[in-house]
Amino acid sequence: GVVPQEFNFNIFETPLQIVRNQAGYYGIDRRTALARTEKYLTLLGLWKRRNDQAGQLSGGMKRRLMIARALVHEPRLLILDEPTAGVDIEIRRSMWDFLREINRSGTTIILTTHYLEEAEHLCRNIGIIDSGKLVENTSMRELLRQLHLETYVLDLERPLATIPVALDEAARLIDPTTLEIDIKKEEHLNDFYRLLSDNDIRVNSMRNKANRLEELFISRVGPSSVEGK
Repeated sequence: GVVPQEFNFNIFETPLQIVRNQAGYYGIDRRTALARTEKYLTLLGLWKRRNDQAGQLSGGMKRRLMIARALVHEPRLLILDEPTAGVDIEIRRSMWDFLREINRSGTTIILTTHYLEEAEHLCRNIGIIDSGKLVENTSMRELLRQLHLETYVLDLERPLATIPVALDEAARLIDPTTLEIDIKKEEHLNDFYRLLSDNDIRVNSMRNKANRLEELFISRVGPSSVEGK
């Protein structure tokens, strides 16, 4: 199944017609086609809009309709070109959940994306293309091992007015209760926790910064490519 970036269905047809007709191109009998159409429109949150003209759907709904159409013949391989371009964060994350689920059920997915967070969340293997050339092709785990720094985001229990001197070089205060800190690979988290404790900084939660791929991406393609020069 293929999902291009541009919408390429008949905007005057309904989602029900678009997905059911696609099944017919693969010789699927009418009863099975209707059952699968209901299945994928329901999974993608479109069943209630099945009889509306496709042109009346929001951008996010149109993207999901494209995916439903590509899946109705239940392919083993799904190719997606910028599947979440132009959709809001909530829809993007719900689409990530759906793609992970069908991948776990046995569908291989190849996707192109400019969202580094999306690549990190979804992909086990990654290729980086620069000016038409494949400059990296490896597993996500192996690529992330090459990071010199891990960036963590800390949600603080109490507002922090200034960054303690001991943390100054590695830390950034995003807002009074959010601290971002870089830790070198060779450093131990225990040492970092000790510094926090010594400075009476209490942490409610701690997480990896989502865009860890940014450093690696720029190192492969160079800043001029990122800027479009």
